[in-house]
Amino acid sequence: MNFVLSKEWLEEHLNNDQIKIVDCRFDLGDLEKGAMLYKESHIPGAVYFDLEKQLSAPVSKHGGRHPLPDIAQFKSDIEKAGIDNAKTVIAYDGGEGSYASRFWWLLQFLGHEKVFVLNEGFKGWDEAGYVTTKDIPDYETAEFEVNIRNEMMASYEEVKEVVEQERKSPVLIDSREGRRYIGEVEPIDRIPGHIPGAINKFWAEGFEQGSFKDSKEQKKRFAELDSKDQIIVYCGSGVTAAPNYIALKMAGFDNVKLYAGSYSDWVSYEQNPVAKGKNQ
Repeated sequence: MNFVLSKEWLEEHLNNDQIKIVDCRFDLGDLEKGAMLYKESHIPGAVYFDLEKQLSAPVSKHGGRHPLPDIAQFKSDIEKAGIDNAKTVIAYDGGEGSYASRFWWLLQFLGHEKVFVLNEGFKGWDEAGYVTTKDIPDYETAEFEVNIRNEMMASYEEVKEVVEQERKSPVLIDSREGRRYIGEVEPIDRIPGHIPGAINKFWAEGFEQGSFKDSKEQKKRFAELDSKDQIIVYCGSGVTAAPNYIALKMAGFDNVKLYAGSYSDWVSYEQNPVAKGKNQ
């Protein structure tokens, strides 16, 4: 199954009214930058979705730094963007892949099957010399039927049970960079380390020059695991776990769940244990 599309494909199909394009550019260090970049220049026809305003709910005591958005509100937002269940949807970001993957995961979670991430993002599109615009589209509101795919999401309780019972299945995969996984550094969350029992697979290693590596290369990344294994993937706040979710699917893993609250939710419960170092 294909989860990504090339800039060449999109350029060829740009005027197809059955395609909707979503700009997900964002900068965690400058929360308004993504929207500003969109206003300056974007792929024609693209609508903007903000990570914190539309792809996440407000932060509370638990649920992590980027809780899943309210389903009714997100449904309304995608309907205003002219997205119904029949449209092909292509999400892009600046080329890092994580923000577009977040949108991909959310739309899949709501039951939409024809959604893709644009390899290389806006950076690749712009560098290829393809057309861009400042025009902000105004689409007729569509109707979207929500069909929640609960099998895509792991709850906090599910992860807690895996840890407390020291179960080997599902396999917990931490998607953060190695230094954060081992607890050497932690710039954001309450305490450094990782969820006990998790293995580390840095999400960015699934990319090469802004594109998802192919299925063969993704299989190599997860070679020590069995494709029949049950997987729960997480990161710091649930955003960069999304590209690893896609990578696992590309590698042939069918039973993959995302722990949406991720590590930031786990450590919001002070009684929860945290491991440091490798293979703990």
